[in-house]
Amino acid sequence: MHKVFVWNKIKGKQNGARQAISMEKKDALICHTRGLSGYKVFLDFDNTLTSFDVLDDIIERFSSNKDWMRFENLWKSGKIGSQECLENQLKSVKISKARLKKYLSGIRIAPSARKFLKLLAENRVKLVILSDSFSFIIRSILNGNGVNGIKIYSNRLRFVRDRLIPSFPHTDGRCLRCGHCKNKHLIIPSLKDKIIVYIGDGLSDICPARNADVVFAKADLLGYFRKNKIPCIAFNDFRQVYGYFRRLINATERKNKKAAG
Repeated sequence: MHKVFVWNKIKGKQNGARQAISMEKKDALICHTRGLSGYKVFLDFDNTLTSFDVLDDIIERFSSNKDWMRFENLWKSGKIGSQECLENQLKSVKISKARLKKYLSGIRIAPSARKFLKLLAENRVKLVILSDSFSFIIRSILNGNGVNGIKIYSNRLRFVRDRLIPSFPHTDGRCLRCGHCKNKHLIIPSLKDKIIVYIGDGLSDICPARNADVVFAKADLLGYFRKNKIPCIAFNDFRQVYGYFRRLINATERKNKKAAG
């Protein structure tokens, strides 16, 4: 059994400050009196909901040269933000909208992820996808896997013949690290009484994950949380995440039956 952590929101502090509390029982996460209606789930897309980074694969696979590698290295070293990186990388990508749709139609979401999405939908748990990729790519993959109705915040693409023209509607002028500031979707007044679950893997997930109550992390996000001794739940695929919510739902059902007499 995993040692699970949740966070208490500290009233009166800015940016959703949290205080970690360890909870040992499997269903001890039933800490919100409104049950599942008190939870909201935020989910990264590339290499989280998908098994690999789709955007990176598109750039590598369909670029006419290797210029994208230089901008990738500049981004990884922190010398440029992801918006500048993607704007320059996509200049080398040559692919029509029809050809890109064909490529995306072959990408499958893992069965464990589909099972997780179905569980949340059946139990009316609010889910939002936050991605530094592009809405056309994300929706094409979701639709191809029979997944609909999920709120998505991401960057946008425009097609001009075989060129991809990006735009970034969710930037934060105070911080140029990410083309899409995911954090701004978590630090809003309507979420102050919600238990926020964040699921991610990358550098763009660090800021929003720090403002979540429960964090599932892998890859770079997991490395950051461990390096900084911040509690999180490590995961490899959605079987662990599904198990968390299945236990939560089962415990809520037991609690409701007991209350009903």
